[in-house]
Amino acid sequence: MRLLILEDDPQLGEALSGGLRQQGHVVDWFTSGPPADAALRGTPYDALVLDLGLPGTDGLVWLRRWRQGGLALPVLVLTARDTLEQRIEGLDLGADDYLIKPIALDELAARLRAMLRRATGRATQAEWVHGDLRYDPASKQVRWKDKPVELTGRETALLEVLLKNPQRVLSKNQLLEQLYDWGGGEPESNALEVHIHHLRRKIAPGLVRTIRGLGYALGAAEDQA
Repeated sequence: MRLLILEDDPQLGEALSGGLRQQGHVVDWFTSGPPADAALRGTPYDALVLDLGLPGTDGLVWLRRWRQGGLALPVLVLTARDTLEQRIEGLDLGADDYLIKPIALDELAARLRAMLRRATGRATQAEWVHGDLRYDPASKQVRWKDKPVELTGRETALLEVLLKNPQRVLSKNQLLEQLYDWGGGEPESNALEVHIHHLRRKIAPGLVRTIRGLGYALGAAEDQA
């Protein structure tokens, strides 16, 4: 997943962003609303983790603006405000889930996975299945014809993006945006092609289709010889 975290506490923000990156996610962390707003306008995130007690404009104000502006991605709210009325207000303004501080990283990650399953229509599926390929987004384990496949973090992230968009052709830039966060530096010019080559070699040549002039797409299940 590519995640945006909006949390002004430096220790908590560092812990959450670092911990989620270690779990294989691409994370952009911001400490105030305006830069997060700019990032949301130009970057395809899978979910937003939103603190309410932000400097300047309150997190609920940002949430209301984003929902009124058409932002549809799942939003998980982090807050120390633990009254029922405050939770109801956040949910009514468009939050998909709530976590009360202090936060356990594993619970946050599990709730994000659950939101993603609901958003992609996989609410009842623990594993994502595509032909002979099975992927567990919780453990990041990949199996091909019942045999485990060892992938790097980037390869796993790329596979997850393709599985989330089985009917779409994704451009090189769209895929790179899902694999590299803003603080990770510029990837090598052929980085994506290398990752795709490794997926084809480790899993199946037909796993990723090249659509000349447009980008790449997940291969049909029956074509993965």
